[in-house]
Amino acid sequence: MSVLLGRDTRVLVQGMGREGTFHATRMREYGTKVVGGVVPGAGGTTREGFPIFDTVSRATIETGANASIIFVPASGAMDAMLEALDAELDLAATTLIGPNCPGAITPGECKIGIMPAENFKPGPVGFVSRSGTLTYEIADLLSRAGLGQSTCLGIGGDPVIGLPTPAAVRLLNEDPVTEVIVIVGEIGGSAEESAAEYMRANGKKPAVAFIAGRSAPPGKRMGHAGAIVSGNQGTAESKVKAFEAAGIPVASAPSEIPRLVKEALRS
Repeated sequence: MSVLLGRDTRVLVQGMGREGTFHATRMREYGTKVVGGVVPGAGGTTREGFPIFDTVSRATIETGANASIIFVPASGAMDAMLEALDAELDLAATTLIGPNCPGAITPGECKIGIMPAENFKPGPVGFVSRSGTLTYEIADLLSRAGLGQSTCLGIGGDPVIGLPTPAAVRLLNEDPVTEVIVIVGEIGGSAEESAAEYMRANGKKPAVAFIAGRSAPPGKRMGHAGAIVSGNQGTAESKVKAFEAAGIPVASAPSEIPRLVKEALRS
């Protein structure tokens, strides 16, 4: 097991509608232990072979689930999250990834999310990203270059999220399987600057960074609700300077990342 999830993770799907059922099936095909789903009022039934429960608490007792993924309408997402916390799921009780994110994957062991599994391969590169699409693209670039990943965390780009970039970087920095860290950030907020400062003071392994949204004008939202520059805060320039000051090279394009990772591993 690498960061947060691995072969022993037992996943519950909260919300087994069309999307939840589709991705539950894809996760199971990957080898993830998906042990059931929660649909209030449908307890005792099955969907695509998954047992369905009325509540997270009952599902946890019956299946031994220790993590969940939430596929419910936005209006019910907070209640679903709180229900998972109340049931004391091991992973949910300590870490929330998202919302509005691709999820997390430890390649070859466990996938909790919507990411295309074929883009990821096992290896030494720990990876955190605020962008879902860039998570897939950069993982594919790394895999094609023979650089597999230990754990990839797609944390989302909303203004308020669960696991922030600095905390994700800390987890990867402490992970014995991870040998180099890739940090994919974007404009808006100060999470990347905080991550850079953490690595400057506490980094145990090399890192490489990339910042999306460099061409965005001030006050213009680019893609994510959290990707907005306000005044001199959250700019691509400030983030690049912070990483460079910490000795972390910053790629100007995703295609440069595999080369920088190889150089970091050699150093």
